[in-house]
Amino acid sequence: MKILLVDDDALVLKSLQMILKAEGVEEVYTSKNGKEAVDIYKNNEIDLVLQDIRLKDENGIDIAGKLLEYDREAIIILLTTFKDEEYINKAIKIGVKGYILKDNIDSLFQSIQTVMAGNMVLDSEVIEDIKISSKSKKSIEDFDITERELDIIKLLAEGMNNKEISQSLYLSEGTVRNYISNLLDKLDLRDRSQIVVFYYKNLHSE
Repeated sequence: MKILLVDDDALVLKSLQMILKAEGVEEVYTSKNGKEAVDIYKNNEIDLVLQDIRLKDENGIDIAGKLLEYDREAIIILLTTFKDEEYINKAIKIGVKGYILKDNIDSLFQSIQTVMAGNMVLDSEVIEDIKISSKSKKSIEDFDITERELDIIKLLAEGMNNKEISQSLYLSEGTVRNYISNLLDKLDLRDRSQIVVFYYKNLHSE
């Protein structure tokens, strides 16, 4: 696995690089600004980008946007001390796959593995903020969602991939893919990451 770290704090870069190397990451590239990050991404086969959301004179969301504009399949995790709802919503809207607080760095590599498996990762504190920001919970009838579709949405929110969902619900992987595709069309969402956020904003009751 090849990872690009983007942070304007040299100490943070060094610490993250050591953590990832200790986990066996093949190559860790580092960058302190957006232009350099985009150049590195374009000139190397990067599997995942791990970046701060606020760099000196730069907005990490903008950097992520440029990377995703170049490559819609770019896998980006934001690692930050900020859990501002506006940042969270913007990050998810453009296609960022993870939003992790620096306070919870211990679970970083596990989060990376989860995202690389095709799932989204949201810090537990971020999830709480999303739930709190939702004024009222709705029912599946409000969105014309079936009980089976809700089952799949819940498992997506737990971080399961298609194979794990198929095994849990005794469905074929093809059927799971069809369910997810139909949900994206029905809810007018772009990807499975947005399904997860939709769930926490509208249907999660705990």
